[in-house]
Amino acid sequence: MDITSIVGIVAGFAFCIYGILGSGSIWNFVDIPSVLIVVGGTISSIIASFPFNVLKNVGKHLIIICSSKRYQPEPLLDIFTDFAQVARKDGLLALESRVAEVEEPFLKKSVMYVVDALDPEKIRSTLEQDIENTSQRHAQQIDMYIRGSAYAPAFGMIGTLIGLINMLKDMDLSSGSSASLGANMSVALVTTFYGCMLANLIFHPITSKLNIRDEEERLYKEIIVEGVLGIQEGDNPKMLRERLASTLSQKRQQMLLDSEDGGGSAKKARRGRKKK
Repeated sequence: MDITSIVGIVAGFAFCIYGILGSGSIWNFVDIPSVLIVVGGTISSIIASFPFNVLKNVGKHLIIICSSKRYQPEPLLDIFTDFAQVARKDGLLALESRVAEVEEPFLKKSVMYVVDALDPEKIRSTLEQDIENTSQRHAQQIDMYIRGSAYAPAFGMIGTLIGLINMLKDMDLSSGSSASLGANMSVALVTTFYGCMLANLIFHPITSKLNIRDEEERLYKEIIVEGVLGIQEGDNPKMLRERLASTLSQKRQQMLLDSEDGGGSAKKARRGRKKK
């Protein structure tokens, strides 16, 4: 589980609360009408801006940002090395039995294209279009939080304007009511505070984490595309592995080399014994 988002958001609120307590009372920042204006207005605008098929995935997004990485590219190197060895030894059709063991839909579909002997350019264009379509769907989902990060401060300003208008309407200098000017002004400004907190501690972090998850999935699928095309071209398994590893960062490449030196085959053997 990736708890960085939870830790960051909770820590951000905790530091703000600590700062408030160090210079005043927390009750100075509690105003229910302001909460309704900012939170209610922001949510209402998001609902008005997006169809239900986008809105219904909010819960799924929260799970994604808190879960560990789903798309790990390193295991693909072992998979494609194995597939390449099978293809060179027994032919591409022999991969069909191996594909039955694959659970990941994109990987399964990609290898089946090779088994079916489709044209390499057709395979590349089809899979790349699939990746692009997926990223576009992700972008639409992420845009909901980008809009939210813009709506929240805007409704904070709206709340401030409402407070200022009411304050000026009720102000009567002849009766000495100006004594409450400071208190009324603080209530008017608290909505801007809520809007900034909502944007910077909720919407911006979610946007950033979803973008990272999208990039991870994109890299994962791009490695699959290169892997299946390398198998179709009859690449040497070791060369194919190195070619796919080159798409990773230098640090991750070094970790792969270290794991191989540490007995990657022994780990495979252990996994095989567990299956038995």
